[in-house]
Formats: sequence, C-alpha cells, structure tokens
Amino acid sequence: MAHQVRAVVAREKGAPVSLETIIVPDPGPGEALVKIQACGVCHTDLHYREGGINDDFPFFLGHEAAGVVESVGEGVTDVAPGDFVILNWRAVCGQCRACRRGRPWYCFNTHNAKQKMTLLDGTELSPALGIGAFAEKTLVHAGQCTKVDPAASPAVAGLLGCGVMAGIGAAINTGNVGRGDSVAVIGCGGVGDAAIAGSRLAGAAKIIAVDIDDRKLETAKKMGATHTVNSRENDPVEAIQALTGGNGADVVIDAVGRPETYKQAFYARDLAGTVVLVGVPTPDMKLELPLIDVFGRGGSLKSSWYGDCLPSRDFPMLIDLYLQGRLDLGAFVTETIALDDVEKAFERMHHGDVLRSVVVL
Repeated sequence: MAHQVRAVVAREKGAPVSLETIIVPDPGPGEALVKIQACGVCHTDLHYREGGINDDFPFFLGHEAAGVVESVGEGVTDVAPGDFVILNWRAVCGQCRACRRGRPWYCFNTHNAKQKMTLLDGTELSPALGIGAFAEKTLVHAGQCTKVDPAASPAVAGLLGCGVMAGIGAAINTGNVGRGDSVAVIGCGGVGDAAIAGSRLAGAAKIIAVDIDDRKLETAKKMGATHTVNSRENDPVEAIQALTGGNGADVVIDAVGRPETYKQAFYARDLAGTVVLVGVPTPDMKLELPLIDVFGRGGSLKSSWYGDCLPSRDFPMLIDLYLQGRLDLGAFVTETIALDDVEKAFERMHHGDVLRSVVVL
C-alpha cells in the first residue's frame, strides 16, 4: 500500500519550496515507515534548495527529525512499530573498511531506503541526506532510526539528527575536549552553539565564543561560553591568545567553514593544539598556509563529519542528559512552525534571526 502525504519539495534551483502531496510506499526489506512529529530547519536544507549539494531536483527536504515508527519491512529487528526514534543519515553498514576497523562513525557505505518516494505524477524525489522529513510520513532504512526515550520532546530530540549533534560531536568526539581545556569556537550559529554546549559538558575550563553578531554572542553565553569576542571589532587570534595567557586555545573549532575563519582557528590554537573544521565549505574555496607553520605548530588538523557520531551510542546518551537537565536542548529551539512555513523559516535563517525553527506536526 502507498501513502499520500503532504511534504515540502524543492522543484527548481533557487525557487521557493512548495507544499505538495507525495507518494510514500510501504516499507520493503530493511526499511521503516516513520510518522514524523517534528523536524528542524537546517542550513543544509537551504543548500539543497540553492543547488549547493547537487542538481538532483526535485528534492524532498528535511532531515533533522524525530517521530514514531509506523511499520517496518522484512528483516528489521532493531526497531518496531510504536518506537520513538530520531532519524539519522549515518546508518552504518558494518562491512566497509571503517566499520571492520572498529570505527563505524566513519562508515563509508551508509544505508538509505531502496524504494523511491515520488510526486503524484511518478517523478522520483531525492530525499535530503537520504531522509526527507518535512512531511507527515517518510520512508527510511531501518538503520536510520535510533530508538530513544519517548519522554523527550520531539521538537528538541530531532535536532540531534544533524546540527546539534554535529556541534557537540565536534567538541567531544573529534576535538577530544577534556577537563580543564581551553576552547574557542568561531561562528555561533546552531552548530557553533552546540560545540559550546559540548565543551561545557566535557568540562572545559574556558570557552571563548567568536562571532561578528553581538546577538549571537549573547546566546553563546547562555550555552556556556565564558568569554566572547566580536571579530568584526577585534582581531580574534589576538583576542583568543590574550584570554589564554598568550598561548592560544587547546582546541579551536571552526563552525563557519571559510578560508579566513580556518586561518584564524589555525593561528589561534596553542602549540600542539587541535583545529576542528565542522563548518562546511563550498567546493570553490581554497586554503593557503605556509607549510613551515603547519609543521612548526604541531598538533592536529581535523575535519568533523556529523560530529564523528555513532547514533546508536550518542543519541540515547544525549537524550538522557537532556532529560536529567544537564543538556538544555530546548535552548536551541527559537520557534515552532507549520509545514507551510518552511520558506519563511529560510528567510529568517538567512537574516540570522533564529537559532532553529522546528516544524511540528
């Protein structure tokens, strides 16, 4: 049986999204049908709409989602109808070279649903990050469903599906922030603020937030920043060094993903410190650094893919911390909106007016 549901679709590059009726098939082997309860509006969705990912239009947008499993296909044992789940785009295969080495958070062959969701005329949709969740229901690979405590609010739980997990993981998993460390985070949007929250969870002694927007710096304080730097008014490298005894921070996280912010991160870290790139650059960007500086400063230059998370390990743990009051996921939700408000949410995101808009169904 096929299901007709409302969904947010991007038909053409740069054109406003539209709310349309799509066809979602029943789950086949290894698949799950999920009734969506909430989905965050992520900057990656806007990248899809603008053609910044690829040109496989029409796109079925939305991926930061939580909901309830409605039905499962043959062979599915990890989740069952009625389970409250967070959707993820890293359904590990268990067979690739990364998985066989015991590093499934780097899985190079993640699973997606094999069946295609379509428009009413049969046109196949490209689901954002293999999910597509600005909809009443979606079809995913069962491995993309991570069961968590149903006491969590769907509006906050779904944020772990992308941006919040990316930031927390950049600090804890990739940056290995530890007790007493100094951390600087460049770019205080949703991912940067999550990196700040993750650094606080890990016990960092000093957390320096860097941005050009004083509104974002104020929000960063609420997330756990101990110091702030407006990089429009001050040299961020000098400011971070001044706040760390002239040495630089132990870990610097670039949550912007531009050559200029990466250079700031590189020179703002201590000798043998760590730079973590979690902001996503565009394909045309180039980075130039003196190789002697790369050698002479030592340390690590890392990229953080999805916060180097393993959903089955990290999602339940972070939801438990949220339910215990130790991780304020609710602070990331600026507003809740309806499905037909996604285009307006993109506009507010572009102007920096929200941390996260969340579609609630």
